[in-house]
Amino acid sequence: MKILELLQCWEESADGKLTDEEYKIRLPLEDAAKIQALAELYPRRSISEIITELLSAALTDVETSLPYIRGDTVVAVDELGDPLYEDVGPTPRYLSLTKKYLDDYRNNPQETH
Repeated sequence: MKILELLQCWEESADGKLTDEEYKIRLPLEDAAKIQALAELYPRRSISEIITELLSAALTDVETSLPYIRGDTVVAVDELGDPLYEDVGPTPRYLSLTKKYLDDYRNNPQETH
């Protein structure tokens, strides 16, 4: 979800499954002030929801920004017959680790990670 979509979502409502695990963070003063300002602009969103949803949007941006590094192995051919090469950059490892931890959360929802 992009930030613009997130803001549109805040105008309505948002929900999704949450872990039982909580994270305690300390924010720089400027960021805390920005969070408070957003909470006042969008009073139907709690500060916790705002932080959670901003973090989710930022992680989506990180994922789409990970660099593609072309490997030597052809993994497919596109509709024009051009070869598609494996990605040897951080994206496949990131996606694999994300799947691993998501499966872990789903299979062991009460455990702290």
